[in-house]
This record gives sequence, structure tokens and C-alpha cells, in this order.
Amino acid sequence: MTPLSYMVVSGGAGGIGSALCRLLPASGFAPIVGYRSNKEQAERLALECGGFAVKLDLVSDESVAQSLAQISERAGEVCGVVLAASPPPDLLPFGKLTPEMLLHQFRVNVVGPQSLLAGLIKTHFRKNKSGVVVGILSEAMGGENRPPFTGMGAYVIAKTALRGMLSVCAAEYPWLRVRTVSPGFTKTGMLDVFDERYLEQMQEKAPFASAEDVARLVLREIVSR
Repeated sequence: MTPLSYMVVSGGAGGIGSALCRLLPASGFAPIVGYRSNKEQAERLALECGGFAVKLDLVSDESVAQSLAQISERAGEVCGVVLAASPPPDLLPFGKLTPEMLLHQFRVNVVGPQSLLAGLIKTHFRKNKSGVVVGILSEAMGGENRPPFTGMGAYVIAKTALRGMLSVCAAEYPWLRVRTVSPGFTKTGMLDVFDERYLEQMQEKAPFASAEDVARLVLREIVSR
């Protein structure tokens, strides 16, 4: 029997994460479903997809360390990680953002993922000089000729920092395949923080993606060479 190739998915019990976990087996991967609080859903999903679930609270150094230990104990080959976990935006103007909001976004989007990724490089990726890392960013960050979205500054700042962290990782470990996807508004529970009329206005400008749409984009990055 061919050993399973495991793919770690932080935020694996969330909308995009769970959609991705369901797609992975058909491409030869078993998901390691990282969850913060929804243990029952994560374990059901892992059972459905042939993987296993681990508690992975990216705000907690102890939780990240424990998840890495469990992954090393239970998984054979870990071939990649998808950084899908993120808090919803704090919908406030720039001048009203608090240090606590910024710190929370940074912990989940940058500090925790860096610790998780560094641990996976040390325990799994480095020995074969192989691995794929996909970070889920956001269209809200803007682009070269497009300003970032306003009113969700802490989220945008943290996602931009995540991109920087992954760029540094790619430069220091050129044998890693480091990729990102930047979806726009996506039909997940994260939309619950937005005003309904605002969402209607935004959807008039461009249709919202489904979680499955974004998961397929992520999977494409995983399997592409």
C-alpha cells in the first residue's frame, strides 16, 4: 500500500478549509484538519476525508507546538501546508483600530503560521528538500494599480504581512514551492460581520465566489509544478 501524503490545513474546519479538505483525497492527499474550537466538525471531516484532526490554535504557542508533535507522531509523509485560518475583519476606520485588534490579526495570520511553517520545515520538509506552502491572502489587500479596501485595516495589514512572511520563507528555502491565492468576497461565515446592504452592493459589482471555487484555486497551486 502506498503511504499517505498528508497536507496540513490550518482553519481546516472553516468554509474554505473544509471545502479544500474534501477535494484533497481525489488528488492523492489526506488532510490534517487543523481546528481551533470546532473539534466535532473537524473530526467528522477528517474521518470523511481519510485524514485526522489536530487542535491548532494559532494564537497559542503551546497549541502550535502540540499540534506539530501530534503531526509528527501520527503522519508519515507531510508534503505541504495550506494557511487558511483567519479571523474575520474588524470593521472600523483606520483611526479606531486598537492594538488588540492588530495583535490578534497578526497572531493568527502571521506569528502562528510562521511558527507552524518553521516547525514543519524542520520536522518534515527539510529532510527531502521538498514541500508546498499555500497562503490564502485576500483581494482586499489591493494591488499595484488598485488601493486596498477601506474599513478593515487590521485584516488587510495582517494579510499583507503574511505575504511578506511567505516571501522571506521562499527566499530562504528555494526548494519549497511557496504559493498564494487572493480571493475576493467568498460565501463563508466570515461574511456575517458585514452589513447586508453593503454585501448586496459589492455583489452587484462582482459575483461572490463559493468556498469550493477558492478551494479549487488552492488545489491548483498544490498540484502545479
